[in-house]
Amino acid sequence: MDFSPGVVILCSLLCSVAGQAPVVSVEPRSATVRQGESVSFRCQVSNGATASSLVWKRANNQALQDNIKLGPGGSVLTVANARPGNQGQYRCTASNSAGRSTATAVLNVKFAPKVQLTPAGPLRVRMGEPVSVECRATGRPRPKLTWKRQGSTLQLVTTETNDVNTIQWPAVHPEDSGVYICQAENNEGVTEVKVEVIVEGGLGAPVASVSTTEMTVVEGQTVTMECQATGSPVPVITWSKLRAPLPWKHTVAGGVLTLTSVGRQDSGQYICNATNVHGYSEAYTQMEVESPPYATCLPDQVRLQPGDALRVQCLAHGSHPIRFQWSRAGRASLPAGAETTKDGKLLIAHVKLSDSGTYKCVATNHIGSSETLAKVIVKA
Repeated sequence: MDFSPGVVILCSLLCSVAGQAPVVSVEPRSATVRQGESVSFRCQVSNGATASSLVWKRANNQALQDNIKLGPGGSVLTVANARPGNQGQYRCTASNSAGRSTATAVLNVKFAPKVQLTPAGPLRVRMGEPVSVECRATGRPRPKLTWKRQGSTLQLVTTETNDVNTIQWPAVHPEDSGVYICQAENNEGVTEVKVEVIVEGGLGAPVASVSTTEMTVVEGQTVTMECQATGSPVPVITWSKLRAPLPWKHTVAGGVLTLTSVGRQDSGQYICNATNVHGYSEAYTQMEVESPPYATCLPDQVRLQPGDALRVQCLAHGSHPIRFQWSRAGRASLPAGAETTKDGKLLIAHVKLSDSGTYKCVATNHIGSSETLAKVIVKA
């Protein structure tokens, strides 16, 4: 049989394509998702060859997990509701009678930290014994680990090796009793796990305790903090404040510290110390003093000519957040063109004679409110 040259060329092209091994690619080549999100990878033959099969596998040859689905023909792999165990490499293999080709996709799954303490506690130890607690955390990105004591914001000195952060005491004292918190933090969240350490005294050594470890009070109140201590002989109880003297308006009687008319400067950590001949023990109370606003205007009186710009700042001291609201005495609303800002400014770009008057600023927080006046005089 005779073949024309065109038929021969066409046949050679078709035969070469049909006899080619596939060249495969995956899109996207890598993806990063948060835990709970979904992502898809598409596998396709890029050189025009035909593939008799497309097969997806984990790079470690483990089976695909139950939240991974394959689309029609196996070309699309979808990870639904991604979880940390889905992270890794996925390989798509295309094959036909002429050979095979493999392409790889990488999936990264970000998730908030998960924390484990060893031992989990509560820990009952005898005074003088060594104690250590290891904190391990998983998470992506890699979490930062810190230790603190409940009732205190101070970060404790610990040792960290190979993703394990360890808090340790060579020999515990009664004042080491308390709840300790390991905190793991990354961009996806913060996780805290607590462990209680209970130091049991020996030889009649003191063990101090307070009625509350944290309190929030309002400025001007009278506050009492009660401390009790066991031990033999009966311990002597004293009070002090961390890195500051006790407020001058204070009394101590029978282990009870009383603070009269507290101010914001009295916030901080208060320490009860119980002492006898066998040793000492400390317990801690963290007190935060909040205050209502005290508002002032700057300036409180201003003289302007028509066309001048008015700018008055309302300032307030007190516990944040503080909200500001301006009004005009004897009027239902501010003049047309007046603007107020969240930080307490009153602005009028070009004042008129009718803008003269008394303006009131009210500063409010979750405790109370305060008002102040500014007098505006506009004369030609």
